[in-house]
Amino acid sequence: MATKVTQADRTAARMAAQVLAGGGLVAFPTETVYGLGADATVGAAVARIYAAKERPQFNPLIAHVPDLQGAYRLGRFNTQALALASAFWPGPLTLVVPKAEGCPVADLATAGLDTVAIRMPAHPVAQAILQAFGKPVCAPSANRSGHVSPTAAAHVLRDLKGRVDLIVDGGATQVGIESTIVACIGDAPVLLRPGGLPREAIEAKLGVALAVPAAHDESKPLAPGMLASHYAPRVPVRLDATSVSANEALLAFGPAPLRGSDVTLNLSVRGDTAEAAANLFGHLRELDDKRPAAIAVMPIPHSGLGEAINDRLRRAAAPRA
Repeated sequence: MATKVTQADRTAARMAAQVLAGGGLVAFPTETVYGLGADATVGAAVARIYAAKERPQFNPLIAHVPDLQGAYRLGRFNTQALALASAFWPGPLTLVVPKAEGCPVADLATAGLDTVAIRMPAHPVAQAILQAFGKPVCAPSANRSGHVSPTAAAHVLRDLKGRVDLIVDGGATQVGIESTIVACIGDAPVLLRPGGLPREAIEAKLGVALAVPAAHDESKPLAPGMLASHYAPRVPVRLDATSVSANEALLAFGPAPLRGSDVTLNLSVRGDTAEAAANLFGHLRELDDKRPAAIAVMPIPHSGLGEAINDRLRRAAAPRA
């Protein structure tokens, strides 16, 4: 398959919609990371996502919609889900809710669950494509499964060239880490995955603390990004480093990076977790390309977006299956 790359101009959304309507795959920017999109209502199109990413088919996908009306056609929103959707959509929040009657999302995309994960992205390119297509689009991160997520079109091309029909290049993403995922399927909302919307903002809106997921069978995750090993570079990742050797690459944070490494990238010299989140996946990719013995990561605070950053780093450092 030949992969076409086009700039995000006035014709790109129409071109993307045509590819999606034909059952093809389109990579496009959202405010979080680049997504790999397919028609969420057609099982054969969704299957192409799994094949391109080499993704386990038990891992559910997020359905992207342009507006609340589109979301209501897919899922049933309780009071808490409605409050979160009204406050934070469009934006980096995914809500897992019970399927609506007649939900058109293919069973393959929901991994056979009776719930559906829904997001309304804020990025103007993503919005233009969704509006032009007129149906929900499944769009996990546009990379091989388990690899570092893409924050630029070049990252997508390197991972998926020949596996995707069209890449819409909208420049670097702003948030840089995936959406926060909250399940609203019972009495208490549950934080399934920390992400681009901080826990504190969600809890302030709801007036209650988010619950933690109950123990689950890892072969049947409730939402994307819940596998223990995920977002992984090819070389080992060592967390909370207080020293670094010359043959390791250093992923630093703050104004005083460790000394000793020949290769260092700083997530945020000023210690800003929002800047660190935007740089995380790009810096991991760049350090990984140097093929060091390992990537040593300095400690990063857990407050705000630090919770999501540490979650991704913990999964990147997990033992590989």
